[in-house]
Amino acid sequence: MKIVKVTYTVQPSFVETNLKNVATFIADIKALNNSEIRYVSYLAEDGKTFVHMGTFGSDHAQQQFLALPSFRSFQQARNGSGLEKTEHIECLEVAAASYPLLA
Repeated sequence: MKIVKVTYTVQPSFVETNLKNVATFIADIKALNNSEIRYVSYLAEDGKTFVHMGTFGSDHAQQQFLALPSFRSFQQARNGSGLEKTEHIECLEVAAASYPLLA
């Protein structure tokens, strides 16, 4: 299992666009119907910092996610938006959970 956390801060003027772009690739993840992909995007209380948590049951599942055209489009738009704080990527390991992370 791979768990990836990505944090970045967008310009206030880009928040709504980013929310729409995130919703688009999340819809595409749902359409894949792959139980090895779990993805959540959060908006921090400052209203412009995003935290994404991706949990992947296999390398194949992660590659399937990374290959989504909507995800690539999201990344391109985000990176070209003039980020206030560039993305910070962390790979995490589960220490404990109160629920199954993957079905």
